[in-house]
Amino acid sequence: MEIRVGGPGQDPTSLAVIMRTPGNDFELAAGFLWTEGLVRSRDEISSINYCDLPREEQRYNVVTVRLSRPRSMDSPQRNFYATSSCGICGKASLDQLRVACAPVPPGPVVTAGVILDLPDALRRGQRIFEQTGGLHAAALFDPVGRLLTLREDVGRHNAVDKLVGRAVLDGQVPLSDRLLLVSGRVSFEIVQKAAVAGIPIVCAVSAPSSLAVKTADELGLTVIGFLRHQGFNVYSHPERLDQG
Repeated sequence: MEIRVGGPGQDPTSLAVIMRTPGNDFELAAGFLWTEGLVRSRDEISSINYCDLPREEQRYNVVTVRLSRPRSMDSPQRNFYATSSCGICGKASLDQLRVACAPVPPGPVVTAGVILDLPDALRRGQRIFEQTGGLHAAALFDPVGRLLTLREDVGRHNAVDKLVGRAVLDGQVPLSDRLLLVSGRVSFEIVQKAAVAGIPIVCAVSAPSSLAVKTADELGLTVIGFLRHQGFNVYSHPERLDQG
């Protein structure tokens, strides 16, 4: 999917091409702009629409985001080509990946029982995975473990952007009282996106990368990995886990 962006009186220009699973495309566009630090307020997004293209087969693969203010062309040009894998997706350097954001506030304290119940809730909500066996998922929970929103995609970072995009469009960011669970592992990019969205706790059924743990420690996120029925590992900021 190509994301084009333009402000008042500007012709939309291409910002990113994302290899994604179709569905929730407007959420994906909004979430991508937010987690990459390109918008900072819901009010900056005037509209999101599919492009009316001559080749009908491409119509739903190009999305235009209209901003309420001019898109700045003074900053260095940033072009993205995001694959379905996690990690440093098509960006020139690690420095470009680091979106400036404040450390995440303390957030909720949750019990081990709540954490241990999250994977089953995620699995029950993976409707497309149940049919195909080929998609990742990301879900937001409240501090008592209630599933609030779930999205599936071939890329788990896209699934996170869809979650964040939904929250942006609903005016609910920052997500300072939410838990994020992703299938698979936790990459640096997942931690970055969670931090920009203000999510204090990130859980995964597999391992985090060393860079993800380092970044989470710097930005104040709790990272939990190898989340299985029998237990889990805490890699950063364990103060959010109720030790009682």
